[in-house]
Amino acid sequence: MDERTNLSVTDRGAVDVTPSASRLTNSLRDIGYDFVSAVADVVDNSISAEASRVDIELCFDGPDSYVIIADDGEGMTGDALIEALRFGSRRQYGGGELGRYGLGLKTASLSQCRRVTVVTRRSPVRRRISAKTLDLSHVERSDRWEVVEPLPDTSAFRALEWLDTSPGTVVIWEVLDRVLSDGNLSGGWARRRLDNLSERTADHLSMVFHRFLERMAGSDPLIITVNGRKLEPWNPFAPDEQFGVQLPVRRYEIWNGSESGQVSLTGYVLPARSLFSSLAEFDRLSGPAKWNRQQGLYVYRADRMIQSGGWCGIRGIDEHTKLARAALDFSPELDETFQINVAKMRVQLPLDIRSLIEPHISDLCQKAQEMYRRDLREGSGTDPTQAEPARMKSADVSAIGAAILSAALATGHAQAIDSIIRHLERESPDVISSLGW
Repeated sequence: MDERTNLSVTDRGAVDVTPSASRLTNSLRDIGYDFVSAVADVVDNSISAEASRVDIELCFDGPDSYVIIADDGEGMTGDALIEALRFGSRRQYGGGELGRYGLGLKTASLSQCRRVTVVTRRSPVRRRISAKTLDLSHVERSDRWEVVEPLPDTSAFRALEWLDTSPGTVVIWEVLDRVLSDGNLSGGWARRRLDNLSERTADHLSMVFHRFLERMAGSDPLIITVNGRKLEPWNPFAPDEQFGVQLPVRRYEIWNGSESGQVSLTGYVLPARSLFSSLAEFDRLSGPAKWNRQQGLYVYRADRMIQSGGWCGIRGIDEHTKLARAALDFSPELDETFQINVAKMRVQLPLDIRSLIEPHISDLCQKAQEMYRRDLREGSGTDPTQAEPARMKSADVSAIGAAILSAALATGHAQAIDSIIRHLERESPDVISSLGW
């Protein structure tokens, strides 16, 4: 018998093959973040630290431009700060936390800059502040996994303004080589680039964290600012619109090995254009990618949006179903099942989930088509605030007609309503006009 089969694990001639810090750290810069998703990943940490406010600043200073992400969360001790800057942090994540791999802060930051500094304060009483820098230039020189003290002449010392009287954490990105990589870094192009990123960041965070920005039961809403602008939540399901339709919630229990998790699906049919409270609100709800590309599934993990739109291969994008949107929530226990990636930008819909939700997606899209056809009957959905005087005088009757239409969609009687409308068009066109049909 081969004696090697009796060797213990510690006797097998193990050799340390720690990877080159310089090469691996540079490789991790290309893990898949863009600027807005990188900022969102750092905000995840703020939420996990129970912050009530997160301030984000994109500060133009030519080649010395920098980004600050500051929160009023619980902060960290010096030892916890060092652990937070370790690739593959050893800390354990709770079930409701937004973190997962122990890579987010580092990979998100270094995807955009060459130097990230974290300044933090844990004690609400004593002004004990810890600060460490992960600097790619130092890692490349030493080829070691090391963090260092911040340089005395960097913008990191602005962090003291946030931490002077209370706990919190401030993350500073400097040497923005992936953000301002071309052109004259002191000119108008670089300034416009940061201004544009500020707008995109605000739009993205308003969408991804809309559930945290909204007032939830038993808690105050999170406040996020971008360059001093307080963000308003962008809820893809238009909950304030009177004539939107919410379908029944579908819940499923999914097993991942010996552990189970919960998945829920809630379908929404947004109002036709002519039923929106205003044309401006209709345009706002079209979303960053506009109506056609914003239809589909909005996937949430622990209330944080991971995916915004698209049908995950269940069906194609269709103009006639652009009013169909659905919230798909899954619990963190199912991370492996959904194959969530490090950047929290992509999920893979499991086959068993796909088969469970497909019939409900088909039903949702059928109802969305009915709502869409209502606008075609209205003549491409003109702005109701600009309607003819006779229609405006019948506003109450028109609202009743819209309510009947929404109720028919919600209860599965859209085809019956279609038959009624066709009959009234022949026999009582004045009734059709009064009801707004």
